[in-house]
Amino acid sequence: MTTLWKWFMASLRASWFLWTMIIVNGLGSIYGFIWYAYQLESTSPAFLRLFVPDSPTASTLFTLVLIALLAGRSIPSLEAFAAVLNFKYGVWAVAVIIAGAALGDELNWQHYMLMFSHGGMALESLLYARFYTLKMGHIFWVAAWTLLNDLLDYTLDIHPWLADELEPYDQIVGFATFGLSLFSLWLIYTLVQYHRRFAR
Repeated sequence: MTTLWKWFMASLRASWFLWTMIIVNGLGSIYGFIWYAYQLESTSPAFLRLFVPDSPTASTLFTLVLIALLAGRSIPSLEAFAAVLNFKYGVWAVAVIIAGAALGDELNWQHYMLMFSHGGMALESLLYARFYTLKMGHIFWVAAWTLLNDLLDYTLDIHPWLADELEPYDQIVGFATFGLSLFSLWLIYTLVQYHRRFAR
């Protein structure tokens, strides 16, 4: 197991592995924007649409981080936004699906597919933390964006659509999302500092 884990971690920056991740994340991002098409069309004024497709935006940013790694480049501001948002919305999607199911929403294959893909989003953000070069200043700007996004999502009701069973609790979901944002910011920064000091 230790040998397999070492091989896997060493593969994270291998070109074949990065290409695989780029393709998977890229296709997932395209699917995500298609998934949000109707909600985007029904959101007005138009400038608010920037805040609607949370998960595909996050996975698109992470795809760009992977492309930069493949090119041997490091873009700390992009890393900060991609890592925090990809982790946050990965966890968020899994959590709201499980919460909806606990309240009686009947799960189908799409729910399981979304839990698997979003769980992967969160996991990859953590796995690649050893390669991030972001600093506290970059985290500050991500915090400003993601907390503004949370505010708009749950005051203007432009958050990703929830299961019918979960809709009566959307304000509770909003507070939980705010807490998840803070945790995501802390976790990504803490992991980067750990790898910078001890793991390299």
